[in-house]
Amino acid sequence: MAIIGRDREQAEISGMVKSTAGRVLVVRGEAGVGKSALLEEATELAVRDGHLVSRITGVEVESELPYSGLHQLLYQLLPLHDDSRAVLDAVAGRQADDFPSLMTLGIAVLELLSDIATRRPLLVILDDGHWLDDFSADVFGFVGRRIGSVPVKLLVAVRDEVVSRFDMAVLPELPVGPLTDENAVRLLDQHHPALDERVRRWVLDQALGNPLALLELPSQAGDAGLPRRLHHLYGSRIAALSDPARAELLMGALDGVGTRPGDGGSKPRHRMRNVDEAVACGLLDAEPITGDVTFRHPLVRSSVVQMATPEQCRAAHRALADVHRDDLERRAIHLAAACVAPDEEIARALEAAADSAIRRGGAITAVGWLTRAAELSEDAAERARRLSYATFLSGYAARPGTELSPVPLTSGPDATVNAIHRAFFEDGDVRSAHRQVMTAIDSLDGEPSETLTRLQVLLLAIDQYAADPVLWNEAHKKLASLGDPVTEQIQIYSNTWSDVVLHGRGWAGPLERIAANLPDREPWDVTRLATAAYHLDLVSQYRPHLERVVDRELATGTMFSGILMLIMIMLDQMGSGDWDAAVQTGQRALALEIEHGSHLLAHQTRAQLAQLAALRGQIAQALETRAEIDAWARPRGIGYITGLADSIAVTAALSAGDYEAAYRHAVHITTPGTFRPYCGQASRTLLDLIEAALHTGRTEQARRHALAARDAGFADLSPRLALTCYGALGMTAGSEREAAEMFARAASHPAAARFPFETARIQLAHGIRLRHTRERTAAQTLLTHAAETFERLGAAAWAERAGTELRIIGAAAQVSTPDTSLTWQERRIADLAASGLTNKQIGARLRLSPRTVSSHLYRIFPKLGVTTRAALRDAMNRPGRVTASVD
Repeated sequence: MAIIGRDREQAEISGMVKSTAGRVLVVRGEAGVGKSALLEEATELAVRDGHLVSRITGVEVESELPYSGLHQLLYQLLPLHDDSRAVLDAVAGRQADDFPSLMTLGIAVLELLSDIATRRPLLVILDDGHWLDDFSADVFGFVGRRIGSVPVKLLVAVRDEVVSRFDMAVLPELPVGPLTDENAVRLLDQHHPALDERVRRWVLDQALGNPLALLELPSQAGDAGLPRRLHHLYGSRIAALSDPARAELLMGALDGVGTRPGDGGSKPRHRMRNVDEAVACGLLDAEPITGDVTFRHPLVRSSVVQMATPEQCRAAHRALADVHRDDLERRAIHLAAACVAPDEEIARALEAAADSAIRRGGAITAVGWLTRAAELSEDAAERARRLSYATFLSGYAARPGTELSPVPLTSGPDATVNAIHRAFFEDGDVRSAHRQVMTAIDSLDGEPSETLTRLQVLLLAIDQYAADPVLWNEAHKKLASLGDPVTEQIQIYSNTWSDVVLHGRGWAGPLERIAANLPDREPWDVTRLATAAYHLDLVSQYRPHLERVVDRELATGTMFSGILMLIMIMLDQMGSGDWDAAVQTGQRALALEIEHGSHLLAHQTRAQLAQLAALRGQIAQALETRAEIDAWARPRGIGYITGLADSIAVTAALSAGDYEAAYRHAVHITTPGTFRPYCGQASRTLLDLIEAALHTGRTEQARRHALAARDAGFADLSPRLALTCYGALGMTAGSEREAAEMFARAASHPAAARFPFETARIQLAHGIRLRHTRERTAAQTLLTHAAETFERLGAAAWAERAGTELRIIGAAAQVSTPDTSLTWQERRIADLAASGLTNKQIGARLRLSPRTVSSHLYRIFPKLGVTTRAALRDAMNRPGRVTASVD
């Protein structure tokens, strides 16, 4: 029968279905307003037009089961797609390790839908989308925002009064409101033409334009005190059923029966039997050929659950737990719902399900399951442990723009861990946080526990940022006094996070062994091991895993771990020379850090981005950021970040060619011939100090520093330190034989390709040395390679130096500046600056303020790949190097 009063909505949906392009539409309205009817019409229209239709229905009882909604789609469509589908198999239950991120999964679903749609038009319908689990909803939101690029249509129905992930999905919406008075009368008269006028008027008044109420209220007209909620419209029919029929309906409702075609598949479902009564009274619809039954309306399913007694629901859940005995997570949630009294077996099952969810990026879901496991624990100690675990996890898990429901634990060690953790990363008060953790460790009397382990890690994290020898010595003594509770992992963190020069030797092997199977580890363990790997210059080995899981952690997992993963990815991108990607990753991390109030991490990320800016000759920007982070970090005693600030100053001075300033800043980090204890930048600025010393005539200090690196065993500590140590020895060698040997070791080192900027700096130094000894051919090869690397990275000052060296030996620099097109005004200013005029003199001539001239030069220098006025003069005088564009 034709739908009444929905001409606008029908036209919109019809246009969507008939469109040849990809379309998405979210149909939104209150319960009973007719969303499902519109979806049914869309299905019929699509089938007539030759579409393949995949229909999915959200089920309230499955809304906390990760990817249960997406599994409905895959169960229907995967048999149609024969290509490699490892990513989708993870959701379908065919593989469980290394679960894909939201982005990876979203792209895989897009590819699946696109592949199918190339053979046959495809319409995917999500009914009751508000009950879809958050994981699946996020994937469908991702797909919906990109569906214009594939010939697929996605139609979603959500209820107004229920909060869902589709509220934030930013997808086109079609609101469906009540019928007009005229259309309400038409609908009622069409379906109930013989109503008494008094009853007719009563129904119209009660229904308020809601189509479902208009259809169902006439049968309830004689009931006194009719409930206003639409769920109760089906109450009398459900109550009239026999007990076996009601039990079958309840199991079907709780298990999502009728949400997809057929039964079985890789995830078995309860099959409702003996439900002829329910079909006869209009609660179920039956498929004549297959015999499959579906609930007539989503409200029938929810009404069945609401009308069941608690014991009836528990009995149904017990039966369903047996149906799903081979499904860890599904069995656990049914067992938990079936249980009233504490039950240790069920508590263990829930904890196992929570651990499974955490490893699949479901930390938010796991918090609730762990809390329920604590409630069901028979042993008080186990209850406290599980509740502590939930508390700890809640401190790591969050979503952008939302807060996690607080775990019901207002005091206790893990609440203390979370409070210290949160305050430290918000404000960065290292000394107060260090004292608080030391006190908390003492309060546990050294008894082994998960809480003690968490406190140890937090202590090490705090002291890593403090970079204070006094605090580190206290931490090492405290760990030594604990004895057995200090695990090998804690020892790895302690020795690598503190000072790799003093304590890092020999820990690369244990780290690689423990990190051999990252997919089986919790996300916080992954980030801790990645941090240790960064200090040992091994993080590139684990970056592929970080990139696979970071999006899922940021979406539904441990937000804090996800942010740390972004930082680790950015640091590895910086080291491997992928600087453009590093900027993008850093900006993404910074936005999340600011949103979640993690000022400590935000200043750390700003410092790394400023270092990149300094490397690329964006000196004013770098120094401005450096001043901001230094002013925040230095009063708080955050030595790690103040060390980064000092390193930015060194790099900016080197980039500007001010070697005297670079040397002054470098010796503030560490004095020549020593490596300041517990200062990470002391070893990382080895080449910076030596380059600055050599350019300022301090050859003795440079040599002393290179020998100190050799004597400290840099060659055996990490790949990057080995590479820079050989380079430093070559740069400061007293004989050509030693120089050739050390430069050869650097060039042949396996890490040379992994750290292109350091390798190019060493090649530049080697090329200059060869030029001085008149080995022009060898020098040209090295200088050309260095120049090309610097050019690719965007290290403008170093590229210019390599180019200058090439010109000295009569070779053309085979590099190009990033952008040599200047506006007419920029060209005039550049010419005057190259002629030797000051900003004030240029401003007077062009009637501009000196500040405006400075701003123009700030834009001109990166365009020409220069950082000094001397280099600007060369660039402007080089034939064909600069062109003018229309201003």
